[in-house]
Amino acid sequence: MATLNNKVKAFIVQGLATYMMPSEVAEAVKKEFDLEITRQQVSSYDPTKASGMNLAKKWKDLFKQFRDDFNNDIQAIPIANKAYRLNMLDRMARDAEKSKNRPLAASLLEQAAKDVGEVFTNKQKVDNTSSDGSMATKPTVIRLVAPKVDENGRAIK
Repeated sequence: MATLNNKVKAFIVQGLATYMMPSEVAEAVKKEFDLEITRQQVSSYDPTKASGMNLAKKWKDLFKQFRDDFNNDIQAIPIANKAYRLNMLDRMARDAEKSKNRPLAASLLEQAAKDVGEVFTNKQKVDNTSSDGSMATKPTVIRLVAPKVDENGRAIK
């Protein structure tokens, strides 16, 4: 087993906290740090697994922080952004067109149209007006009025 410094350990914990597979993390460590480590060694840094039960509190806390940040910040994932998806679909469609793969280009165009038309969302548009206008929405006005108080600060009725 290779001895890992804190930078590599933090890298492993971050990868596992963002739902990467141990094999993916091991491969990323190889690319980033030129270190050969096993999946089992990577798994020992995952506090949600039995092999990571004895992980130091420092790494458990870091794992929890990364996991919470990852789960709460969906916009940090590029593919969650509509503009990113459309840009990628555009590049793929142009490449398919260049290679004369018309069926792929057509399916990519359809995919982009569905994405723009929000086919993949569960948003619902609600119209609260009836066709004859009798149930038109009326704005609600709330007026806040300060109560009258005497010199002692008690409310006057």
